[in-house]
Amino acid sequence: MLRSLRNAFITGVVVILPLGVTIIVISFLLEKLGTPASNFFFWYLDPEWRNLPAIELMLKMISVVVVFLLITLLGCFSRFFLGRMMLVSLERLLNRVPLINLVYRTVKQIVDTFSQQEKAVFQEVVLIEYPRPRCYVLGFLTGSAKGETQNASDEHLLNIFVPTTPNPTSGFLLMLPESDITRLKMSIADGMKVIISGGAVVPSQSNGEPVQIENPTEATGA
Repeated sequence: MLRSLRNAFITGVVVILPLGVTIIVISFLLEKLGTPASNFFFWYLDPEWRNLPAIELMLKMISVVVVFLLITLLGCFSRFFLGRMMLVSLERLLNRVPLINLVYRTVKQIVDTFSQQEKAVFQEVVLIEYPRPRCYVLGFLTGSAKGETQNASDEHLLNIFVPTTPNPTSGFLLMLPESDITRLKMSIADGMKVIISGGAVVPSQSNGEPVQIENPTEATGA
């Protein structure tokens, strides 16, 4: 009975967690972004009328949408020559102001780092021998080695990211000769499924549908 109640509780948490997180995010946006934005956009309205619960909520939602639209327009404008020139001029101005330039450079470096990581997507799933011969692991090809790392070797090196199981966000960067790499036909998503499941889910080469590995004792009839 206790086990059944525990399982029911875990199931309830799994069901309500996405909804709860969504509500928290929406509430955060409305309070931290919608409130000051609505005070800025709709300052001319009568405070008594604006503070009515329904009107206040509607103004916050409209303000959040307007802020997102303005950010989108800014991103579109920055792609044009005039927009880029204005942003470069603003960046030079901020870099000349003491203390503000330190904060601006730090935040810009963090943003640039994350944006570069988003572009560095995995290209292929590969099979390599690691950490010893006749021991194989899945890895993801991220590109060719360049600069000093490539010049130090007489062979053409490829950058291979080997993620850990079941958490693929951490792993090892290996630079291997192309001859030591076996390229696989499976997709990046299927390769991630194999790693996250610890090898329990393996994509079929024929139809691409995942195949669940049977219990070794059941498979042998033990």
